[in-house]
Amino acid sequence: MAQDMTLLWCSGSPPCWRVMIALEEKKLQGYNSKLLSFEKMEHKSQQVLDINPRGQLPSFKHGNIVVNESYAACFYLESQFKSQGTKLIPDGTEEQALMYQRMFEGLTFYDKLSAAIFYDYYVPEGERLESALKRNKEALVTELKLWEGYLEKLGSGSYLAGKSLTLADVIVFPTVATLFIFGLSAERYPKLGEYYALMKERPSVKASWPPHWPENLMGQDTLKDM
Repeated sequence: MAQDMTLLWCSGSPPCWRVMIALEEKKLQGYNSKLLSFEKMEHKSQQVLDINPRGQLPSFKHGNIVVNESYAACFYLESQFKSQGTKLIPDGTEEQALMYQRMFEGLTFYDKLSAAIFYDYYVPEGERLESALKRNKEALVTELKLWEGYLEKLGSGSYLAGKSLTLADVIVFPTVATLFIFGLSAERYPKLGEYYALMKERPSVKASWPPHWPENLMGQDTLKDM
């Protein structure tokens, strides 16, 4: 089953990590895993382009089926393997609605994280502005307060859509983990810190933890003052 699956990925990429957590939660270990490097431009290699003409990671293939977008791949895995591993889409209407809401809010969350942390990477040196970086960080602070409030409302020990892990957690946790790896304070954001600690204990997260964290990660204090 998993032997027919191939995942091309990069360490520390939240979109890649989403798919890896989903594979673990659905008990699909043993897939063909290929770690590539953004720095070496391996995401633009022919190996990737043959699966993903956009030259992006993750690139995922199951038999002859290609599903490259991380949200789509996670949905696909849950849809195809509903009765295997963790049930990632709850039956309850309210919990399911909240799961979908938080999942797609996760897109905005990740965009604001990227704008604040990876500004120098995405913006050419001659076009960078301190005022823009300041705005990006302020926008991220607003977003963090929103998620802190979501978790506070759910209560201690909750996942993003309730007491059970769902696709919302598979999708959003890599963003949360990246924040803390880059120095976000669990004292300033205690509910997010509690959620981070809860998710870190899941076998799926431990098994898929980015291999280069934290030893080779630069800028680990980027968010310490937020």
